[in-house]
Amino acid sequence: MEKLVDMTGIDKHFPGVHALKSVQFNLLPGEVHALMGENGAGKSTLMKILSGIYQRDGGTLEVDGQIVSPTTPREAQDLGIGIIHQELSLMNDLTVAQNIFIGREPRKRFGRLDDAALNAQTAGIFASMNLNLDPRTQVGSLTIAKQQMIEIAKALSYRSKMLIMDEPTAALNDAEIAELFVIIRRLRAEGVGIVYISHKMDELKQIADRVTVMRDGEYVGTVSAADTPVSKIIAMMVGREVNEEPLDPPVLGDAALSLEVSGLNRGKDIRDVSFSVRKGEILGFAGLMGAGRTEVARAIFGADPKDSGEIRVHGKPVSIRSPKDAVRAGIGYLSEDRKHFGLATGMNVRDNIALASMDRFVGIGGVLHDGEISTTAKSYIQQLGIRTPSDAQEVRLLSGGNQQKVVIAKWLLRDCDILIFDEPTRGIDVGAKSEIYKLLEDLAAQGKTIIVISSELPEIMRLSHRIAVMCEGHLTGILPGGKGTTQEDIMHLATQRTAAMQVTGTAQ
Repeated sequence: MEKLVDMTGIDKHFPGVHALKSVQFNLLPGEVHALMGENGAGKSTLMKILSGIYQRDGGTLEVDGQIVSPTTPREAQDLGIGIIHQELSLMNDLTVAQNIFIGREPRKRFGRLDDAALNAQTAGIFASMNLNLDPRTQVGSLTIAKQQMIEIAKALSYRSKMLIMDEPTAALNDAEIAELFVIIRRLRAEGVGIVYISHKMDELKQIADRVTVMRDGEYVGTVSAADTPVSKIIAMMVGREVNEEPLDPPVLGDAALSLEVSGLNRGKDIRDVSFSVRKGEILGFAGLMGAGRTEVARAIFGADPKDSGEIRVHGKPVSIRSPKDAVRAGIGYLSEDRKHFGLATGMNVRDNIALASMDRFVGIGGVLHDGEISTTAKSYIQQLGIRTPSDAQEVRLLSGGNQQKVVIAKWLLRDCDILIFDEPTRGIDVGAKSEIYKLLEDLAAQGKTIIVISSELPEIMRLSHRIAVMCEGHLTGILPGGKGTTQEDIMHLATQRTAAMQVTGTAQ
């Protein structure tokens, strides 16, 4: 079969960095080819060369058997190459059709816009995707999943023969992912080639035909998705075996209770939730989207006011009306959106680590002891293995895994005994994910109390001593961690609230 794309010996240099070293990659018509690798492996650089954003320094790029050198994204589009970036680039105040054909709108005489033709052309693209959506709908009113479909439609409007999808499911829930996969399979059946970049291992078996792995700017290998165990693909990515299987957690014995929550309520989001966590324990929170897991964490931390309920820390009742009260009680919260709520991305690593503990470094007259801040930050950089050129590096330039470690360092410096992690590995590659797991386990072994909220069941099962499951604001059960609990056990409790209401007709 003739290849849509054939890249061989691709080299790319940036100042001081050899980003790609003789990399190879090819794409066939009607296949989904996953491109895998840790952050910094070179995946995005390779795809930016294919899509005309960067120019290669060496090697050959063939499209439909012809050697080409696209120097702009528009030239790549003319070759039938479309790219859908992780960050969507739509204008919320315009309609769907206006977004798809912006700058290329059909016109009538004297240059007037032809709205009827614009909407008709958009409707034709939607029909080919079997997508039921009005072209006149304002983009800002759509869900993220639907906006993702609009980006695909925009790429297809250029008559793309191949699509590059960069982390297309990062912000989607399970139902939206299933909807996206239907579209991808339909495009594959029509002969469109798709390059699929993702950190989510469980998606490979569902959607990919082949997998190409890169590491440190080099080509590692290409394997069949169906015939290759995920464990082997992970080993190819990180250069070592990574254990993703649930482990039997250590026995806590008579460890003292660190956190007790009784009768917590907040509107319809949290309904009479009670649980406790021991010193040195990792308690996982599982449940479907909207189950109330994050709402519980925010209420405990004082980010949202609770209607009622009691919180006890180390056996003593505490009044938490704000995050400041929670921090004073020894509770740290690592939000699922670390860039907006966990980090000051315009500041450096050093100041981010010290952010929650600045009062410690203020001297006479309000003067900050910068040298002491730097020394302290460097000790946490070393302790947590934060990869950064220096403590003066802007935190926005770090990888997702290292940004997460900076947030952890911030709360460790504050000496929080209780740490709540909300989606701790979202957007983090598999190697960094393994490091975060090890870090959480080490913190628990040191006596810290850990609560982990995650939408990834394998992650919850891998980390937790016990697993609390929520459904529609209710805590429906607590399961043991380790090998004795299955995903089916968790999902039964995650859907139990609805089933109970159907049977009894009353709230419980």
